Amino acid sequence: MYDTTRLTSVAAALVLLFSAPFAQAIDNAPSSATQGAAIGRPAAPAGAAMLKVDDYKETDVWGRIRSGYAIPDISNNLVERHVKSYASKPDYMARISGRASLYLYHVVQELEKRGMPTELALLPVIESAFNPQALSTASAAGIWQFMPGTGKDFNLKQNMFKDERRGVLASTDAALTYLQRLYTMFGDWQLALAAYNWGEGNVLKAIKTNQEAGKPTDFESLADLMPAETRNYVPKLQAVKNIVANPTQFGVTLPVIDNQPYFTAVDKTSDIDVAVAAQLAEMSLDEFKALNPQFKRPVITGEKTKILLPKENAEKFHLNLAQWGQALSNWTTHRITSAKESIGSLASKFGTTPEVIRQANNIPAQTRLKAGSTILVPKTSASMHSDIAENIIESAVVALEADRGEKRGGARTQRFKSKAVASSKNRVSRNTNSTRKHR
Repeated sequence: MYDTTRLTSVAAALVLLFSAPFAQAIDNAPSSATQGAAIGRPAAPAGAAMLKVDDYKETDVWGRIRSGYAIPDISNNLVERHVKSYASKPDYMARISGRASLYLYHVVQELEKRGMPTELALLPVIESAFNPQALSTASAAGIWQFMPGTGKDFNLKQNMFKDERRGVLASTDAALTYLQRLYTMFGDWQLALAAYNWGEGNVLKAIKTNQEAGKPTDFESLADLMPAETRNYVPKLQAVKNIVANPTQFGVTLPVIDNQPYFTAVDKTSDIDVAVAAQLAEMSLDEFKALNPQFKRPVITGEKTKILLPKENAEKFHLNLAQWGQALSNWTTHRITSAKESIGSLASKFGTTPEVIRQANNIPAQTRLKAGSTILVPKTSASMHSDIAENIIESAVVALEADRGEKRGGARTQRFKSKAVASSKNRVSRNTNSTRKHR
């Protein structure tokens, strides 16, 4: 049975998406089974009819989304408040739309394949403003804001080299699977959305409370039992939905997003450095990372790993790769077996500088490596033609402690997410005093 404990509670998120702290956090970010008792409702998801791309007359993805609306509308004071908030910041909406333009076609395509309402493609506006680098103070990550534990429940790999909660393909598949399961449980998309935010256990308790009191159990009837975050969650989506349905009415201009794939998936044949991949694709690092935000280290590893590239850049990638006469990756791994192996001695051993090793491995200053750590180091002539083994990819950890001279009480172990100073600009302010978990 699926572990509902993780999903029963949700970490607190913003009450208003466009509050000043949240807007500042996003603006500073790079642009670049469940099984449960049935409650007497249908078990099969209902949504937009499944159509082929050729069936659409719309020239952009916004029109395609509009034509697939299938969640019943709500209209109340909260919706009106959020509509005014969004509409009062048309430039900000345009920036969110610009970020969404890379991913939105894919999300809509996946929704249609599953027969799900297409307005669910707008949910990342509420969750992350379509910023794949968004990281909440409760460690929810990516455009769909998965918590680490829930990400693992949905097979989103999180290791030293990548975090699939950030990758558009894997996280979108996981989020839609989760939403389908919640709809199967509740038979109501508004309640499914509330459960996505609050946890299905909490929604079930609220339903039981109203049933015992002889009250209705629809979303609006349960709203008074919900925390402010969840009470505002569906109205926010309704507000975005209203604006997308008729942007002119609200004085908003949505940039055209062509109704065609923005990217294609490319297989890699061996380990390849992020910088080399971007160079072969003739893209800037920021452009490359915007499509491939899941990679946490300067080298892309894994036999089945794919990279995403715009179609024209994918063609350039293949042409340039065929003519590439150098090593694709300059990195391999080294396991620390003794406390005597300092970052300085490792830098000397592998012909580099301590700063390069620290940056590649996200090792903060005033910390040192503990025995058992596995880190990236530059390749030597002996390792130049070998890839990093799968067992190392899955098991590698970086364990740190305070450097000599620091208090030993500062010792700690970092598994899979050494914190780089630069990552703070991607954090989304959330209320961490709550015991609820956010996915």
